[in-house]
Amino acid sequence: MNLLIKLAKVVDPNSPHNGKRVDILIENGQIKSVRKNIASKAKTISGKNLHVSPGWFDMHVNFRDPGDEHKEDLNSGCKAAAFGGFTGVACMPGTNPPLHTKSDIEYIKNKAKGNVVDVHPIGALSKGLKGKEMTEMYDMSLSGAVAFSDEKKPISNAGVLSRALLYVNGFNGLVISHSQDETITLEGQMNEGETSTALGLNGMPSLAEEIMITRDVYLAEYTNSRLHFATISTGKSVEIIRNAKKKGIKVTAEIAAHQIGIDDSNLNSFDSNYKVNPPFRTKKDIAALKKGLADGTIDAICSDHSPEDVETKNREFDIASFGAIGLETAYAVTNTYSGLTPEEIVEKMSLAPRRILGIDVPIVKNGEKANLTIFDPKEVWTYASSDIKSKSANSPFIDVSFTGKAIGVFNNNKYVGA
Repeated sequence: MNLLIKLAKVVDPNSPHNGKRVDILIENGQIKSVRKNIASKAKTISGKNLHVSPGWFDMHVNFRDPGDEHKEDLNSGCKAAAFGGFTGVACMPGTNPPLHTKSDIEYIKNKAKGNVVDVHPIGALSKGLKGKEMTEMYDMSLSGAVAFSDEKKPISNAGVLSRALLYVNGFNGLVISHSQDETITLEGQMNEGETSTALGLNGMPSLAEEIMITRDVYLAEYTNSRLHFATISTGKSVEIIRNAKKKGIKVTAEIAAHQIGIDDSNLNSFDSNYKVNPPFRTKKDIAALKKGLADGTIDAICSDHSPEDVETKNREFDIASFGAIGLETAYAVTNTYSGLTPEEIVEKMSLAPRRILGIDVPIVKNGEKANLTIFDPKEVWTYASSDIKSKSANSPFIDVSFTGKAIGVFNNNKYVGA
């Protein structure tokens, strides 16, 4: 299709038009012209404060397909992603059954093909996500798996993780770790601290994350392998990763956007939509996460989109499932609470995730395939239940006002307005 974007500020450090306000003409899915005052009969997008960047990429989503499509499927997940401004996602392997064979990877690739949102599967690191026997990671890589992880199931066996790190070195693969010592968290429901004590809920100590990150850093150094830390949440975790990077260890890290918008005091309501893993931490931890974003210790921001239906969420807090949807609000939360500039947000939510996963980074310039996100970093809006495109509605941000909104996405010769 053809599309004309009028007077948009380009936010793309790789583009010759970076920082300029220009018109962008797209014809048949390709950027045809980038200059001022383009006249065209194409569908036109205009606004007072439009910005355009390479399409945003969420490297940590759960689409529950196959197995739990009543919570989310690939189609509804892509609709939520497009509304939130994403043109690409990496879906985690914690499905039912898990994505642990090449045929599972090919199922995701084939079913999502042609969508406005590119879906890149992450393969399971161990068979059945049990942390015992490695999967055929190389075969899955050949079929399109961009990384390997056991999602929210930590690899407690250091030998298994060490061997996996050594194995992926042979094809420059990437292991993603959810660092949490479950022998410490036990039946924890939220962050261990004053609020958990006051509420009488079992706590999940920060120590459980920090011990595992320390172990995993040593394993990455020993194997000289790339290791990515998923959804870190504590100040000390940031410090450990910062020191590892200074030593030249090949580690990267992400946070979930909601971790900088909510602290553990919000759980006073016993609303199970605030029950996430890792749990919401303290204001002090949030300050450290923001510092880690600003200085580059934390490479990427994701949504950790985790749809759960009413039956698993609308129940007593201690037996409700962990997880919150986040694709529709990840940018808004980040723009409202992080203190980052639009340029820094594009780095964390578009460029860095693709670099980490080895996916080509789109560029806003003539002749390139159009893979773009259109957004307004100053638009004030309120996230309402009617905005939810996901099949599930387990968000802690319903009726919350934000600054910054995705206007639309263009990718694979398709345009979707948010």
